[in-house]
Amino acid sequence: MPGEQVLTGGDDPNKIAMLGLTFDDVLLLPAASDVVPAAADTSSQLTKKIRLRVPLVSSAMDTVTEARMAIAMARAGGMGVLHRNLSIADQAGQVEMVKRSEAGMVTDPVTCSPDNTLAEVDAMCARFRISGLPVVDEVGSLVGIITNRDMRFEVDMSKPVSEVMSKSPLITAQEGVTADAALGLLRRNKIEKLPIVDGRGRLTGLITVKDFVKTEQHPLATKDSDGRLLVGAAVGVGDDAWERAMALADAGVDVLVVDTAHAHNRLVLEMVGKVKAEVGHKVEVVGGNVATRSAAAALVAAGADAVKVGVGPGSICTTRVVAGVGAP
Repeated sequence: MPGEQVLTGGDDPNKIAMLGLTFDDVLLLPAASDVVPAAADTSSQLTKKIRLRVPLVSSAMDTVTEARMAIAMARAGGMGVLHRNLSIADQAGQVEMVKRSEAGMVTDPVTCSPDNTLAEVDAMCARFRISGLPVVDEVGSLVGIITNRDMRFEVDMSKPVSEVMSKSPLITAQEGVTADAALGLLRRNKIEKLPIVDGRGRLTGLITVKDFVKTEQHPLATKDSDGRLLVGAAVGVGDDAWERAMALADAGVDVLVVDTAHAHNRLVLEMVGKVKAEVGHKVEVVGGNVATRSAAAALVAAGADAVKVGVGPGSICTTRVVAGVGAP
């Protein structure tokens, strides 16, 4: 009843859960409304710093979220959390794939040297799902650019990049160029990639025409201040958890989820606090899963920016069935 306190098993001294509801147990009755569906605002705070236009976050399960799903979720206005059933290097690589999938300007573009082979360039393009690379010398100065078009009819993939690349002078823009000016350069010169250089000709960024197209196609996309898609990644509390968390932070992850079946646990609370203290200035920290008020309070006290609530509420989750423990 309204106003009546609802006890949960974890906070009830008798350890008896009085009420537990999951999504299938609740229906809403429609009523008169002046709200036009297209004008409805569903945006919600994931944390104090991150606002999602669509309040959906995909699960950190190996059958649900890898880079492709995380990209799709962020473009739709939500966010994906990459699962941790991967090696540390592979999970960090998945973070990089999401962060490099689109950007207002790529501030650390993947590059190659004139001595790289075409086969090496092809492998890098396949890994990061890009169509070309700026070519820089040993001091970072832009000396050329190589794209799929340059390699399309090449048979000998052992050739060095220097023999195939489009050489300087190239169409470039100086640091600080506006989006409108960059788009104008791309349009007037009929090019797809615009390298950004400093006063010494050293590469400092890259703008692509695809990023402008993606911005128009996905106006609700969840992005960081640099125009890159947001992505989360899960870590545990095992032997490699700290190394994994630091590698993910270095790869540019936006949210670290300390993801366990039972987060009201000393190791989880310590991990949340440790991660928050080390990288909390650049990464949001989420803890879970919990099913009681006291567990949620403990995670907040440990430093969590958000709490993942519910043990076994997912439609395909078997935690409550297998363990006999949990709550929606």
